[in-house]
Amino acid sequence: MTEFAKWSFLLQIAATFAMVGLIWFVQIVHYPLFSRVGRDNFRRYEMDHQRLVAWVVAPVMLTELITAIILLWSRPLGISDISVWLGILLLAAIWLITYGVQVPQHATLVLAYDADVQRRLVKCNWFRTAAWSARGFLVLWMVCQVFSLVTLHPVTSKLTATALP
Repeated sequence: MTEFAKWSFLLQIAATFAMVGLIWFVQIVHYPLFSRVGRDNFRRYEMDHQRLVAWVVAPVMLTELITAIILLWSRPLGISDISVWLGILLLAAIWLITYGVQVPQHATLVLAYDADVQRRLVKCNWFRTAAWSARGFLVLWMVCQVFSLVTLHPVTSKLTATALP
């Protein structure tokens, strides 16, 4: 495995699990609490939410996307084409839902609080939550595939890849 493949894969793992944790926090805590902000303060709250969340989410989402694409050409031994393409398909769904559904809902909420839009935001976000959770399991499975090929060499105490059966 090249250093580039190793570091790309490690960044993929880190970015995916950062997003899995973040999406569950958003789904269970953050979005449901929008209804408690109050109509008078909501517009400012939503604008601040969008501005501040972008600083956290954008770099991690971009890292996840870029490293998923890099895995098409450079990946550790044991990771199949199918798992890489499945990961990209899940990311495509996540990005489509994010920019096709969630962002327009936030754009509506920045104008004024709307309980219906906020409920749809929470409800539709379950699709992203499920997709990112599936990506988390997929990446974990990829890690297991890589680990299954690696054994501790008893003489040199170095990690070496074993041949596939």
